[in-house]
Amino acid sequence: MSETTVPVTSVTADGTSRGARISLSALQVTLGLFFALASALPKLIAHPSAAEGFDKLGWGSTGMYIIGVLELAGGIALLIPLLSSVAAVSLSALMVGAFIVNVTVLHGPYVATPLILILPLALIAWARRSHNTELLRLVRRRA
Repeated sequence: MSETTVPVTSVTADGTSRGARISLSALQVTLGLFFALASALPKLIAHPSAAEGFDKLGWGSTGMYIIGVLELAGGIALLIPLLSSVAAVSLSALMVGAFIVNVTVLHGPYVATPLILILPLALIAWARRSHNTELLRLVRRRA
């Protein structure tokens, strides 16, 4: 007689598996590091590749630094559980703006990049939406 074993997955009260939680956390860390290091850092150190695009826009270094700070703040906030959903929504809005600028002004080769980044950001925003209630409760308690 043979026995068949069924793999046991740990499922939490909200119905998510351990693997899904780990994958989502890995996605958050990856995107957080991407926005903080690969996207914000070149703007904040005024790398010529970043400065060129902002000069074409007429925004100069001020616009470049503002966008860099927003990306850095969003990247860091993705790593903070309570802020992750709000950060994902905010970065998605920033990516919509980046897409519009790429299509209408820059006509660059990276037009699709902001749209591609919106997909995992939307997943994070939706999956971590329960944190919004906690954040709102905390803000109201302090007010």
